[in-house]
Formats: sequence, C-alpha cells, structure tokens
Amino acid sequence: MQKLFGALALVASFIANDVFAKEVVVYSSRKEHLVKPLFDRYEEKTAVKIRYITGDPGPLMSRIEVEAEKTPADILFTVDAGNLWQAANKDLLQPIKSPTLTKAVPAHLRDANNRWFGLSVRARTIIYNTKNVKPEDLSTYEALAAPEWKGRLCLRTSKKVYNKSLVAMMIARHGVEDAEKVVNGWVKNLAAAPYSNDTKAIEAVAAGVCDATIVNTYYFGRLLKKSADLPLAVYWPNQEKSGVHVNISGAGITKNAKNPEEAQALLEWLSSDEAQKLFASLNMEYPVTADVQPDAKVAAWGTFKQDPINVAKAGELQAQAVKLMDRAGYR
Repeated sequence: MQKLFGALALVASFIANDVFAKEVVVYSSRKEHLVKPLFDRYEEKTAVKIRYITGDPGPLMSRIEVEAEKTPADILFTVDAGNLWQAANKDLLQPIKSPTLTKAVPAHLRDANNRWFGLSVRARTIIYNTKNVKPEDLSTYEALAAPEWKGRLCLRTSKKVYNKSLVAMMIARHGVEDAEKVVNGWVKNLAAAPYSNDTKAIEAVAAGVCDATIVNTYYFGRLLKKSADLPLAVYWPNQEKSGVHVNISGAGITKNAKNPEEAQALLEWLSSDEAQKLFASLNMEYPVTADVQPDAKVAAWGTFKQDPINVAKAGELQAQAVKLMDRAGYR
C-alpha cells in the first residue's frame, strides 16, 4: 500500500509540474532555422517551454481568427509590417504595456497602439553591377524610373509583400499620382519580366541582364556567401531626403493569449542586446535597437538613414499599392 501511495504521489507530481510549467505558444511565419536558435536560447535561460508552429502569414492569421478564444497561440511572429498591421486590424492582437519594448523599439518600427513591435530590420535597397554602373550614377528609388535606365532595371514580382510595402510607403510619401508615375517608369525600364524572388533578380544583375535591382539586403548577403567575387555592390538611396525603405519582422501578443505575461517576457527578451545580436547574425538582418551593431559582413556595406515614416503605412496603404501596380502593368 505504501508503494502504491508513493507511486500515486509521483504521478501527481508529474501532473502538477506539467500543469504549472510555464509555456509560450508561437505562430511564426519565420522559417524554423531562423527562430529555433532564439527559442532554444530563451528556454535555456528561463526554463520556459516554447512551442511553435510555422507557416505563411495569411494562413496563420486565418487560423488565429477561426480558433478565436480557443486559440493556443500566445504570439504571432511574422515578417513585414503590412502583415502585422493586418493582424491588428483584424483585432487579433492586444495592446502591450511594456516600457522595455517601447524604449528598445523606435516609434516608426512599432504600432502606435503597441499591439506589435519590430524585432529586426530589413532594408530594401539598390544592388548594382559595378562593371556597368558607378555609385554617382545612382541617387534614389524614384530616379530608376528615368529614361536613362530603359532596359537596365530588374525587379522582383509585385506579388511579393516586400514590393507591395515599398510601393505603399512611396504612396505615403508622394501620394498616389506621383508614386504611380514612378512605378510606370520602372515598368518601362525593365530589362526582363519581373523575377520570382530577390535572389534571381540579383543574379540577373550579376550576369549583366540588367544593371540594377531593388532587393532586401540579406538576399545579397546570402548570395555573397556562395560567390564572394560577384561584380555587385550595395547603394543606399534617398539619403539626402526620405531615407532607405525599411521593413521589419516583428510580433504581437494574441488577443486571446493564455499566457500573456510569459509572452510579453519573451518579446522583451527578443528586444534585448543578446537576442538582437542573434537576430543580426542568423539572417544578416539589422538589429531593431540602436545599441546593437549588425553582423560584421553587413556592417561592411556601410551605414544609412532610414525612412522615418511609420511602417504601419505599409499595411494601411497596401490595397492602394496593389491597385496602382496593376494599373502600371507591374506584374
């Protein structure tokens, strides 16, 4: 009988530990190899268990919406402010009261109502062929619409959210009419049909199909890891006025989170210097906090001024951007 009671007590202990163990569930559109090292490190530091499900942003948001109050998701972690804006607009995220996050994340990289925060920065800039283009030939995104660039420009498809956000931010700065003139000029200057991804667009520039393209810098960094001798370089456009177009990967706490305190603690850690250094090295992105330096290879590309318009505009104006690109024939 004593052995029986002992066994029952042991079982009860396991159950209690399971019930009261701290856990955070993350729905992530970031690839597993980019989030697992971060989550593993946090588990080591805190003994908080992180369960995560990866997928595309749209389906993950739909899943949270359908699951409603029954959702196991505590955090939505995704790329592009346009996606985060959509999640907040669908009332899937709750406001976060965190002095730590508001101090670490610049105002233009977070929601005005603190429902989501940027956790890494991605710069969408110009990559050019150093054999055919001199830095002084370049100036702004808008200048690539000029007649002298006819037959010299490559772009990624407009279907990708990165370009939807770029055009949305141009609308925010210039208005629909002027932004449309720029996109029309880009389309007229294309050397080839838009490419399916940034890497292919960069490879086209390296091969001499075109002289310049607009891409996220980490695609350039990945390609250089494979082929360091490519005739390519980074140019930071719009430095005299608006600044480089930036976007984010970021996260928010779901409206029906079961573990909101643990979720907030995780987000706060992700904004810490330790986590920001990991972010910077894992995908060659830029830290969101000003105190942390980017990876040495990334830092070698030089510094730049960011566009200070709040990245939420990428979501607010995305529908207008899609219509504009359709009218311009940008496919």
